[in-house]
Amino acid sequence: MVRAMLRPLLAISAFLLAACVLPAFGIAPQSIESSVKNVGIDPSRSALLIVRLEDGAEWSSGGARVDQRFVAASTSKIPHTLIAIETGAVSGPEEWFEWDGQTRFLPAWNKSQTLADAFRHSTVWIYQTITPRIGSEALHGWLATFGYGNADTGASEDITTYWLRGPLRISAREQVTFLTRLVRHELPLSARTYELAVPVMLAEEGENWRIHAKTGWYSSDEDQDIGWYVGWLEQAGGPAPGSYVFAFNLDVMAPETDIPKRLAAVRQALADIGALPAP
Repeated sequence: MVRAMLRPLLAISAFLLAACVLPAFGIAPQSIESSVKNVGIDPSRSALLIVRLEDGAEWSSGGARVDQRFVAASTSKIPHTLIAIETGAVSGPEEWFEWDGQTRFLPAWNKSQTLADAFRHSTVWIYQTITPRIGSEALHGWLATFGYGNADTGASEDITTYWLRGPLRISAREQVTFLTRLVRHELPLSARTYELAVPVMLAEEGENWRIHAKTGWYSSDEDQDIGWYVGWLEQAGGPAPGSYVFAFNLDVMAPETDIPKRLAAVRQALADIGALPAP
């Protein structure tokens, strides 16, 4: 009889305990499709996921596409930079790389520069110099440890292209999960690697806020082009302070108009949820 009387009390206690540990926001993902539409992007041809780390609040657009994998492209420069510094494949962000004189896609690539410059300019040839120093098997192991998409570095002959053409693929949700571990310093990396690598990833900052991020563009003659923008916002002021991890991808139909929309969509969404001032 005592047990019978206790059951309702225990049930109530369990419910109250659960209510205490659940995040105040984000119990269910909140739609930000209107943010994507407002910058001229079709939500059905894109995916955006934002997670606030303090309480697990989640905002998304694109439905099931959030979990669809695409070629990582230059967003992989985030894990590649971490791995390169951790393994000693580079001495640090200021390591100097001499240009070989070959003219490439972007003017910013056609000069000697540091690793930090290469990250900011997305200089492909420098990362193609670094990945063979690490090796395909080691890179696969690190990416798998990071939980970075399918972690597939392909065959040995793919060592300089596996993130540009595949087979390395990752979803928006997997990008957010990986970046969350990076922000929280939960990746198996030394304090030195975090100290040297994270500042390289700073993309922009304003009053009381910073965005660390990387763009990406998968371009193919046979497949759909994909644009990426991934990273995290550290907001110390405003109406909604916190750490916001985000990942966005879209089908690039017209590069001259679609590529700039990568940043615009993320900034619009962050503004709409109160994490950034209105653009």
